[in-house]
Amino acid sequence: MEIYFLRHGESGKSSGGRGGDAERPLTEEGVARMEREAVLIATLRLGLDLIMTSPLVRAQQTAEIVARELRLLDALAIDDRLAPGFGPKELLSILREHRANTSLMLVGHEPDFSSAIAACIEGGRIELKKGGCARVDLDDTDTLSGRLVWLLPPRVLAP
Repeated sequence: MEIYFLRHGESGKSSGGRGGDAERPLTEEGVARMEREAVLIATLRLGLDLIMTSPLVRAQQTAEIVARELRLLDALAIDDRLAPGFGPKELLSILREHRANTSLMLVGHEPDFSSAIAACIEGGRIELKKGGCARVDLDDTDTLSGRLVWLLPPRVLAP
């Protein structure tokens, strides 16, 4: 199974008001950059079965931009397990649920994604920048045994 980990784009600062961090949207530049990234992601022809996103606004916006460009809005799902606190346990749960799929994109947050990627490749230090994307190929979805195929920083995806 191919798993694509896409970190949300650049977002504004938390206002501390109602909704707090969960309601923090992408900045104008964050939206523009994700739109450019989505065009490049489309050229990669990932063959995605499903795009799953954290329920936080900035992640949902990121996922919608990519799904719109890939014409996969009907394959976009919000999943609370991708909220901050996501880890190997939540990843295993998602993978068990979507065992029939061969290619998933997960949209979420740091440091959770770097930790999940490291668990899949049996260690290593990974840093997924805002708007960065990583591909991990899993040989065994029950044990998260896989390998990092690529890690693209945002400056490569949206120069």
